[in-house]
Amino acid sequence: MGAKIVAADSGTVLYAGWMTGYGQVVIIDHGKNISTLYAHCSVLMVKNNQKVAKGQQIAKVGSTGWSTGPHLHFEYRISGTRKNPLDYVRRP
Repeated sequence: MGAKIVAADSGTVLYAGWMTGYGQVVIIDHGKNISTLYAHCSVLMVKNNQKVAKGQQIAKVGSTGWSTGPHLHFEYRISGTRKNPLDYVRRP
């Protein structure tokens, strides 16, 4: 618990706060209808409308909301629809 959570890419924080089920959450708009969501955080380190850089710490791992233990729930969204993040990861 408390491990760093970093932004997957640069963008603007759409929302940083409480969401039912997700607990403490950060949602980042990366442009081109792409956003990422980071949920169950113990500590949020960004605010709404804040610009963030790729790799910047935005939160800490926690167990808030509907969670059975400390972990990061990560979502990659295109036009608001959840996608499998592994389909969009660059591999060496």
